[in-house]
Amino acid sequence: MSFERVIVSITTMMATILVMLDVTIANVALDHMRGSLSAGVDEITWVLTSFLVANAISLPITGWLTDLMGRKRLFIVATALFTLTSAAAGAAPNLLFIVIARFIQGLAGGPLVPLSQATMIETFPPNQRGMAMSVWGIGIMFSPIIGPTLGGWITDNWSWRWVFYINVPIGIAAVVLAGLFAPEPAAARPAVRRVDVPGLLFLVIGVSALQFVLDRGQREDWFASPLIGWLSVIAAMALVALIVRELRAEEPVVDLRVLRHPTFAMATAGMFVMSIAFYGIMVLSPLFTQILMGYTALLAGMVLAPGGVATLLTMPIAGVLLNRIDPRWIIVAGCGLNAYAMYLMATLTLEASYWQIMLPRFIQGLGIGFCFVPLSTVALAAVPLRELGHASGLFNFTRTIAGSIGIAAMATMLERGAQVHQARLSAHVSLYDPDVWERFHALAAGFAARGSDAATADQQAWAQLYEIVQREALSLSFIDNFWRLVWIFVAVIPFILFLNRKQRTMERPADGDRHAAMVEA
Repeated sequence: MSFERVIVSITTMMATILVMLDVTIANVALDHMRGSLSAGVDEITWVLTSFLVANAISLPITGWLTDLMGRKRLFIVATALFTLTSAAAGAAPNLLFIVIARFIQGLAGGPLVPLSQATMIETFPPNQRGMAMSVWGIGIMFSPIIGPTLGGWITDNWSWRWVFYINVPIGIAAVVLAGLFAPEPAAARPAVRRVDVPGLLFLVIGVSALQFVLDRGQREDWFASPLIGWLSVIAAMALVALIVRELRAEEPVVDLRVLRHPTFAMATAGMFVMSIAFYGIMVLSPLFTQILMGYTALLAGMVLAPGGVATLLTMPIAGVLLNRIDPRWIIVAGCGLNAYAMYLMATLTLEASYWQIMLPRFIQGLGIGFCFVPLSTVALAAVPLRELGHASGLFNFTRTIAGSIGIAAMATMLERGAQVHQARLSAHVSLYDPDVWERFHALAAGFAARGSDAATADQQAWAQLYEIVQREALSLSFIDNFWRLVWIFVAVIPFILFLNRKQRTMERPADGDRHAAMVEA
């Protein structure tokens, strides 16, 4: 690997880690921000929501922005703006200031992930492209794992403001290195003659409304809230209008025509389904360990950490295997590992040990590495070089939106499922049942032995029985969701098997004029 490729890899990794880290690193500092900025509990969450909404808006227009500015210039401008707004967020004197800074930060950060991915794809030759995607994927998968822990440590030892200040030196280094070493795109970019204003307007309205619904829906009790209902209608109408507009526009702001490549379309659909499951697991795993098992935040993190380590180990292995094995079978193996891991989680009891809980998480981490790298590589290798920016932006936008759907869906189904199981179990908790009567008297006797009078002991015994029912109902709801995740990973396998074994890769002809060509994988 040449020196320039190493530098390009480092630079793109910096940008990827910056963006992905900022999605999660601020979460644990919200309470400190709330006190410092004199904000309410609901108000301070806009620090997260504003970033996510803006990020979702700018992701799908990466290709259009690349055509407008050029990939290298856009990368430098976006990284510089992200760095400046990070410093502004850290120095924010009030809530409005930091929300605006985070919104602009999200707009700047959106293109950085697909730009980094496209740059890595183009910089490396076809036989090294799998390994390049594994290096890039480490930043994507590692940042959300380390983010909360790093954010908590910085907040406790320094200040919440340093959660944003640490981006500044990394961002400056990335700008300098990109200016010196980042390659110009090989394919000539089309000239942008007009701005698709209606398409851009539909995108902003539709994505903003959808992201708000997914982020706040559970908190607002979904369609019981008129606000969520109306925003859902607005999101649906705007996104349908966006699709119709972009398929007809000569210069669309989101080029959906890239989906005409069957392999890319199928891989994007597969990533959408898998991302719902991946992010759903990120919600369920810590809740299971902390709420049901009573683990501390540190111990819960120690359960999740081996999965992250397993992912980091398997990503380079997947990159090497791509040149030796049909990528479809690597991805199928990854889906199988994920399904098996969720099966193990679904069969756990409340008496499970740390190692029994950690093992499925480790297996799942192995599966993620075998899914993410091959699928990303196959998807982007299926499109011509001139469409790489549009394809990468759309691919990552799909992953982001699917993640939001997965988080919202799993949280909702967990709560609703617990209510259903609680109602069913409560119907069987009756003093006419000999087992319940015996348990009730045993609990009441225990409270009485600790000094409670008879009436109080009875009340405490009923309260204890109710807590047992609640815990058991929640446990059953977790099991239901783990089974759902099993079937999601099984369901995605047909998408993978329909991927084309022939991949479109980028060659470098002898005259130096690089272009996209079809070659046998």
